[in-house]
Amino acid sequence: MTPLLHNRIAIVTGAGRGLGRSHALELARHGARVLVNDMGADRPDSDAQAVVQAIAAAGGEAIAHAADVTDPDQVGAMVEQAVAQWGRVDILVNNAGILRDKSFAKMTLEDFRLVLDVHLMGSVHCTHAVWNRMRDQNYGRIVMTTSSSGLYGNFGQANYGAAKMALVGLMQTLAQEGERNGVHVNCLAPTAATAMTAGLLEQQTLDMLSPASVSPALVALVAENAPNRTILMAGAGSVEQANITMTHGIYLNESERSADVLLDRLEDIADRQNETVPATGFDQLRHEIAKAQAYSRTRGPTTRTASSDSVS
Repeated sequence: MTPLLHNRIAIVTGAGRGLGRSHALELARHGARVLVNDMGADRPDSDAQAVVQAIAAAGGEAIAHAADVTDPDQVGAMVEQAVAQWGRVDILVNNAGILRDKSFAKMTLEDFRLVLDVHLMGSVHCTHAVWNRMRDQNYGRIVMTTSSSGLYGNFGQANYGAAKMALVGLMQTLAQEGERNGVHVNCLAPTAATAMTAGLLEQQTLDMLSPASVSPALVALVAENAPNRTILMAGAGSVEQANITMTHGIYLNESERSADVLLDRLEDIADRQNETVPATGFDQLRHEIAKAQAYSRTRGPTTRTASSDSVS
């Protein structure tokens, strides 16, 4: 049987240890040739070189590159090396990341900016460097590593959560822009025991959260039949999907449009019956115009005095 990723060319950032290492090994196991990116990868004794050696020992092909993802010139050189070695880039896994956890009251702006630079701008740099190549070849698979801290919040991680939710917004737009050229963009929200989670959880829990239990979800997001614009969550053998939804909400006529009325009806607005997952940002506009038009139709063509009528 032909491997799932036979001869596909993949770049994995932050791949010396933890999730990145696991992703690189799993991609190679499925037939991909992998550029293993990590800081210090140019040293013979680096973690990235150890990953390259492990892939080679298993019969695969891999090279290492030490690009700092916050430096677009280094990222460009990394992509050029992959192309020079194998002729193209089919898969990009934006995995590189750091933590600088503190409550917002104690967090410095420098630490906030650094986390955004690595997670958000690092992913932007790498994605931008492969984007037109993937569009020109009418094929590409890109994964942004998001987090439940971004999707749902987590105390002490304002910088990390902001960066991770920003990656969801980036994915939502790029998935639409790349679709007609065969470029699929998805997000993975992993739960795994890595250097970033050391000391945060009990050992018994950490033992359940192996990076290897997450990587199959990563491979599914970069396969030829991968979905597009999907947020998968994975950890400890479980896989879920996160969605950004919109409730049906309410309509207020002109006499009702006040903060007081809204505050009284927050429960109605939050009612999740008939909620939807918008296909694009314009769906909010379409939905709201449709409700306004429906209200106008119920009022009829004749002029009437304002009343307290509303459409939910």
